[in-house]
Amino acid sequence: MSGYYELKSLAVTFRPIDQWTADPTRGRRDASFSASLSATVEVLARELRQLNAKQIVIQLALDESQIRLDGFPRADARPSHPGVILALESKFGPLKFAVDTFWTWQDNLRAIALGMEALRKVDRYGVTKRGEQYTGWKALPASTDPADAIQTRDQARALIDSYGGLMEAIKATHPDRGGDATEFRKVMRAKDLVA
Repeated sequence: MSGYYELKSLAVTFRPIDQWTADPTRGRRDASFSASLSATVEVLARELRQLNAKQIVIQLALDESQIRLDGFPRADARPSHPGVILALESKFGPLKFAVDTFWTWQDNLRAIALGMEALRKVDRYGVTKRGEQYTGWKALPASTDPADAIQTRDQARALIDSYGGLMEAIKATHPDRGGDATEFRKVMRAKDLVA
């Protein structure tokens, strides 16, 4: 894919999403911007350099077989959903940005790059002096809720299918019917992902 040479100079690695950081966005929309992937990579690379970024990982909804040995996605890779997570070590500590607002992963990556640019402007214009604007983006510890293990539509469908369908899964796991509350949360998360 074009533009990756900019990221390669920063030692960026692409990985499958291990755990989505929040509930998936409902009502995704078209992006209000339009840019080539090369233009997005240019902005992202500039912002990563400004943060003195290290250990840069971009997570996409791919499986390992869709990532080349050099750490970049295969040309024919198609993520199962458009979410993107950017995690890095910066001069302000570990940061993590996750976006699935838009229909394509390329638009979500651009949203992260433009968001990073906007955060940097807060310092540039003297509003902050020590990177306080990044506090909300500090990498949080991984969730311990087993329901968060259901990350993709494929995982959601597999869970629902294992019960013979959505209604059967809900009935079998509902705590009021003697089911396990943890398994019920998994089923409800799966329901949201396939809805």
